[in-house]
Amino acid sequence: MIKKSVCVYCGSRPGSDPAFTKDAEDLGTGLAQSGMRLVYGAGDVGLMGSVARAAQAAGGETFGVIPQHLVDWEVGKTDLTTYVVTETMHERKKVMFMNCDAVVVLPGGAGSLDELFEALTWRQLGLHEKPIFLVNTNGYWDILIGLMDHVVAQGFADASLLDYITTVPDARATLAALDASFS
Repeated sequence: MIKKSVCVYCGSRPGSDPAFTKDAEDLGTGLAQSGMRLVYGAGDVGLMGSVARAAQAAGGETFGVIPQHLVDWEVGKTDLTTYVVTETMHERKKVMFMNCDAVVVLPGGAGSLDELFEALTWRQLGLHEKPIFLVNTNGYWDILIGLMDHVVAQGFADASLLDYITTVPDARATLAALDASFS
């Protein structure tokens, strides 16, 4: 039986630091070992592929969502427990988010930022209360954290915005934070 579902946003590329892939693999393994279902973008490339393969290898449930136009580009991983193909990116994000209890953001690019800020904006607007965890592997998100502090300091967001994201240093801390948030 699945305890909870965790949506993981992350890069379709591995990035330049091997620690990014290690955290993705450790997170996938840890989610499976904790009985949590991985919800993610259904790609078999980059960090997306790493987190999914690790979850599968550890016997975990996987729920992948990919828009038709990315099936070839992100190499749609069809051997998942659940594999959903949507028409648009908007549908992908909605299906992923609606099928999770928490959001985890590993290092990634523009797509990961888009997904993070949509979840954060919805939280700010009171549309959900799901926890959001930012995995700051080797300081990857330091500049983003500084930018969010700047947005608040310049009066474009209330300081409560910063409370909607929990920054964690690695996969191990993320798994502990998820367990604590679900208890």
